[in-house]
Amino acid sequence: MGTALCRPLVDTGWDVAMWGTEYDDAVLDAYAQGQPHPAIHVPLAPQVKTYRAKHLDAAVRGAEVLAICVAAVGLPDITRRLAPYFDLVRAVWVLTKGFVKDEAGQVHLLAEAMEQIAVANGAELPTLVSIGGPVIARQCALSEPTATVYACQDFGAAIHYARTVRTDYYRAFPAEDTTGVEVLAPLKNSYAIALGVTEGIQESTGSPQSNLRAAVFAQAIREMSLVCEALGGRPESAIGLAGVGDLEVTGISGRNKFFGMRLGRGEHPDEAETEMKAAGHTVEGVHSTPLAMTLIEQRCPQLLDELPLLRAVDEAISGEVDIRKTLVSAALPAYPADNFAASQQGKWNSDWSPAASGLSWRLKKLVRRFKK
Repeated sequence: MGTALCRPLVDTGWDVAMWGTEYDDAVLDAYAQGQPHPAIHVPLAPQVKTYRAKHLDAAVRGAEVLAICVAAVGLPDITRRLAPYFDLVRAVWVLTKGFVKDEAGQVHLLAEAMEQIAVANGAELPTLVSIGGPVIARQCALSEPTATVYACQDFGAAIHYARTVRTDYYRAFPAEDTTGVEVLAPLKNSYAIALGVTEGIQESTGSPQSNLRAAVFAQAIREMSLVCEALGGRPESAIGLAGVGDLEVTGISGRNKFFGMRLGRGEHPDEAETEMKAAGHTVEGVHSTPLAMTLIEQRCPQLLDELPLLRAVDEAISGEVDIRKTLVSAALPAYPADNFAASQQGKWNSDWSPAASGLSWRLKKLVRRFKK
């Protein structure tokens, strides 16, 4: 995503330096030879200066903002490396998606983990901006129309940075719900796997699965809203760019979707992931889904019964379940007898439904809030 972000930054007058870790040498080699990015096949904006891993000081010295675009597994190490520079910059932008598990087995949101690591290294984390939303890197790098969210607890800072990066094709919308953006970004990868499974089932059976896909999509949004709220975010963020928007684009063309398709066609998850990794495609949901489940178990275990789809994806990744049966059960749960009986008497309890009514209830709640 770093290469993609460079495009609007350069176009809005930012002086951009790109620093790569030891794992980014292949990308930097390509740029040095005038070739495009090996994965998204788009050249780096020529105004961007590039730096190798050993030249971190030269890359960040004098910077106003540090933008972190590494995979979640590498975030702790990058935070430790950057800690000595935190007091020299005004803000840190985080485009990383995922969760961090510490040595004691506790799972943390990214901002929490970064704060702890900064303190442990004698530093103070500067203003943090969480960036999320429906952004396909290649399209953004090609200046195709893109909408994203810049979330910060300091809403003034969110507004400031959102304004400074806006172009006619890249629109950043400010928000305060940093927790919501952090939670929804990795969750959408889990649910995109489920959406991909429906397409894989369709391919393998030759029978359209549009109804199942729609049920999965609605259930995913409801669960994202519930988890977001339980972990301290705003449930309505799930029906914005960071939630439904990001899930839509990832469920159409993301790597997690294609991984899910392979599962739906009957491939074992280990085989599918290995082949995708060999082709240079990381499936974030494979790693973030178990962490999401652990985080929920640690902080809000009472919520687990209301997350059948997330549990289904977690089980599917293990390769030990009938993927079609498990997914259908999660998206089309049996009617609870008491609610069904009540419905026959015209007393339907709309909040029980995991596929639609729960979201409807939350939308009504949101409308009432705005009316006030």
